[in-house]
Amino acid sequence: MSISQRNIPYDKYHGTGNDFIVVDADEYVPDRFDFATRYCDRVDGVSADDIGETNATAGADGVLFLHLEEKYRPPRVVMTLVQPDGSTAEMCGNGARVAAQWAMERTGATQVMIDTQAGTRHAWLVDGDIAIEMGEPSFAPEVVPLDRDEPLVAEQLEGYSVTGINTGVPHAVVFVDDVDKVDLDADAPPIRHHDVFPEGANVTFASERDDGGYDQRTFERGVEGETRSCGTGAVAIAAVAKHLGKLSRDEVVVSPPGGDLTVEIPDDGPAVLHGPVVHEFDGEAAITPPSSD
Repeated sequence: MSISQRNIPYDKYHGTGNDFIVVDADEYVPDRFDFATRYCDRVDGVSADDIGETNATAGADGVLFLHLEEKYRPPRVVMTLVQPDGSTAEMCGNGARVAAQWAMERTGATQVMIDTQAGTRHAWLVDGDIAIEMGEPSFAPEVVPLDRDEPLVAEQLEGYSVTGINTGVPHAVVFVDDVDKVDLDADAPPIRHHDVFPEGANVTFASERDDGGYDQRTFERGVEGETRSCGTGAVAIAAVAKHLGKLSRDEVVVSPPGGDLTVEIPDDGPAVLHGPVVHEFDGEAAITPPSSD
């Protein structure tokens, strides 16, 4: 017996190289775990090649299922991010910026509200870029969370000086002389899975540049590998740098491999993440695989 197959439309976006498949949540996807693990695959996942265009990157860092509520002013978007391993993430800075861009393209609005599992975030258009409130970073053990009663600040862990922080999701931040010299695949997983992080953590390495900005590399929980950009990681770098006295101003440029992000990190109030968003292509994906019969 053949298995019926239905195709649904999707859009592919990226924010400084952090790329996402975007699906309108009104489209019924019975198994979001299967959809994400299949189409985020970096070998066999979605690609512009599928629609006859040239694009070197297959797959994605996650699937954004977005429900747009246009009746509100500003419009609201309910965002669910399913990662390549099938897990969900409470927050994703670049993903939320992509969600904002997607909603703005459909409504003509220049401001939107993004409802995430980490709370509601205000996003707006600034000189062609998307800026989004990221909430107030927290070092509190119960918020990160940590398996201890005291904050983890610049303490030795797996051979590195590590600080634990939550910027919507947990991050282990490590400052090094040169991020390019870090063997991320070898050095990040022991920190990502360390017992002090009961829910695991993204592992973000940073090195200060001569201009006062920071280079960034992040091993993402749920992706289980390095991504070209991580917005919550950029905010984590800025917040930890300020906390440790490495940053005296309220704004800094953080540069993951995919491009530059600007982070505002005030003494009081939410952090703000600024950066570009690019709509790469759109296509259709089968939600039920064809029968092998």
